[in-house]
Amino acid sequence: MGKDKFKRFRENETFGCLYQPEFEEVFGKDYKMKGNWHKDHFGNGLPIVLELGCGRGEYTVAMAKRFKEKNFIGVDIKGARMWRGAKTATEESIANAAFVRTRIEFIESVFDRDEVSEIWITFPDPQIKRYKKRLTSTIFLDKYRSFLKDGGIVHLKTDSAFLHNYTLALVLQNNLELIEANNDIYGTDRADDLLSIRTRYESIFLGQGIKITYLSFRLKREVQLTEPEWDSEAYDR
Repeated sequence: MGKDKFKRFRENETFGCLYQPEFEEVFGKDYKMKGNWHKDHFGNGLPIVLELGCGRGEYTVAMAKRFKEKNFIGVDIKGARMWRGAKTATEESIANAAFVRTRIEFIESVFDRDEVSEIWITFPDPQIKRYKKRLTSTIFLDKYRSFLKDGGIVHLKTDSAFLHNYTLALVLQNNLELIEANNDIYGTDRADDLLSIRTRYESIFLGQGIKITYLSFRLKREVQLTEPEWDSEAYDR
C-alpha cells in the first residue's frame, strides 16, 4: 500500500463527518448511528439523501453545497477515495454532508426505517455477469426499502446503457412509478443544475464520447419485486 493511502487513512480518522464502522459493528447487528443520523450528526430534521458508491464524494459534496435544505451522506468502501470528499466537507465546513465507509451489502445496518428520503446511485459497476451485485437489482432494492421512505425516489446516473436498460426493464416489469428515463442527458439538454454535476469519471466518459443516462423512479415498500428476463450477452458496457 502506498504512502499516500496510509496518510489518507490516518487523516480519515480525524474527520468528524466520516464514519468507519468495523465489520463486527455492521455484520448482523445495528450500527450505533442507525436511526440517529438526524439527532446525533446533523442536528436537524431535514431530509436525508444517500449517494451509494460515492467514490471520491464529488456528487455528495456538490449536492450538499447546492441544496442546503437537505442532508447528504455518501457511502462507499474505498477509504482512500472517500478521503477527498470528507476532506473537502471538513475544510469548507459543509455541515450537511457526511460519509460512511462500509459495504453497501451492510446498508440495512446503518440506516433505520423511514430515515432516508432519496437515493442516488452514480456510475456504479454495471456487473453485467452478476446481477446479484448490481446496485439496482431486486436484492439491493429490497435492502433500500428497509430504510427508504415509502415511495422514496431512486436516481440512477450511469454511462452504462446495459445498466440503464436493465433497471428500466425492472421498473416497468414491477409496475414501479417511473419518473424519468433519459438515455442521453447532455444530448437532450436535460442536464440541469443537479444532473450537470460531474464526477471525475463522468468527465472522462464524456471525453470519450460516451452518453450519460439518467433514470428515476419511486420505490414502493410493499410491492413484491421480481427480476426482469435479461440477456446480458446482448449488451456491452
